[in-house]
Amino acid sequence: MSRIQLQFPEKIAFTTQVAITISDINYGGHLGNDRFLTLMQEARLQWLKLLGYKDEKEVEPPVGIIVADAAIQFKAEVFHGEIITIELGIDGMGGSSFDLYYRLINQQGVEVAIGKTGIVCFNYETRKVARIPESLKAAF
Repeated sequence: MSRIQLQFPEKIAFTTQVAITISDINYGGHLGNDRFLTLMQEARLQWLKLLGYKDEKEVEPPVGIIVADAAIQFKAEVFHGEIITIELGIDGMGGSSFDLYYRLINQQGVEVAIGKTGIVCFNYETRKVARIPESLKAAF
């Protein structure tokens, strides 16, 4: 079976830290695979807020962003109480879309996962794909 291989971009656009809570832990006693997507969304929202945006739906109203696809390469277990550093990188910018990469690192410096989301700009009024707003392009 082939495995997903993700390559984090050279430049880090944003870094944050998140604590792993008991609600993040699955029946295997470690961070649930679904929670990685939630952590990636948290990092993405923190990055957007740092740029001055309200949230993912209101980047440059009526244009926001939506996730078109996602991939995660799991590398190590994560446990309750750990503090995870999430680095965010940007790549593959087109006219209406770009890729966000997420590198998750534990307190010992071990890379526990790399994730990628394909982001598409979306006009929430017309319900159609939109061009990347100039203000967001400038942040890249």
